[in-house]
Amino acid sequence: MPKGGGVAKLGQPYSVGGRVYVPRVEPGYDRRGLASWYGDDFHGRRTANGEIYDMNALTAAHPTMPLPSYAYVTNLSNGRTILVRVNDRGPYVDDRIMDLSRASADALGLRGRGIGSVRVRYAGPAPLDGNDRRERQFLAQQSTGRGPTLAAATAEAGGAWPRAATTGVWSATAYRAQVASR
Repeated sequence: MPKGGGVAKLGQPYSVGGRVYVPRVEPGYDRRGLASWYGDDFHGRRTANGEIYDMNALTAAHPTMPLPSYAYVTNLSNGRTILVRVNDRGPYVDDRIMDLSRASADALGLRGRGIGSVRVRYAGPAPLDGNDRRERQFLAQQSTGRGPTLAAATAEAGGAWPRAATTGVWSATAYRAQVASR
């Protein structure tokens, strides 16, 4: 499956099912809620930012996070944490906060149940080239018990976010520049 090929995307507010979503950079994003997973029906199709969806990659969909970006997802029932590449929009069912790829759901131990309680933390921009080394490395380190603490990984992943010099607001232009530089 080809990697990358998408664009950095924040987008305008949009509405699905009568609910309005406002994509934005939110460095402190840290929410608990339900996650589901999606696989075969979308495998090989384009994601919201133009990448090809690979159900075997550590990816996810989120309604408002910048595309592409990284997020830490923790299964609250077993404590497993993974790093995913957010490259798609959704979910738009009930009050779910994230849709996971099949590989992400497997790594978290959620696939068999189809849905589970998770904690999602924004971890910064992801590169446009689709390189998945960072997600796989984080997963490998977690499974061997030799990984960095989540606090250290979060600090490394997020780094310092660019702010617009005059407004102090997170800048979409600065976000795209940050993505391009990684």
